[in-house]
Amino acid sequence: MTAEMIPTTTPGAAEAKVMTISAFGAEKAQSILAGSGKENAGVRVFIKSGGCSGFQYGMAIDDRELEGDTIVYDRGVKLVVDQASLALLRGSEVDFVENLMGGGFSVNNPNATSSCGCGHSFRTDGANAPEGQGASCGGGGL
Repeated sequence: MTAEMIPTTTPGAAEAKVMTISAFGAEKAQSILAGSGKENAGVRVFIKSGGCSGFQYGMAIDDRELEGDTIVYDRGVKLVVDQASLALLRGSEVDFVENLMGGGFSVNNPNATSSCGCGHSFRTDGANAPEGQGASCGGGGL
């Protein structure tokens, strides 16, 4: 069964938010989702092992709702987080950043204690990257 959480603007609601998306991030995500051809699609945000800091962010357009997923609606965008990634992403904000090198989605994660220079990977406890990890800095998904 899927869990559904809808952030609100009522007092004290900030503590209840699992994840949010910035205004600019929502604008970009809505544009991408509209062009995806997938009905009822959302942005799946997930964590995987890898990157130069131990964990790596991933994002993908997904029209599935899997067992254990948490679904958040914020600024008109459906964000989907799997159960395993939820603890590491709780309280995060998805954003879209543009600079001279291009643009892309990023995650502002209050749970990260350190991150790599490219911003696609992070660590939560200041420890070394897991054995066999950390060889490269990379991103994934959108």
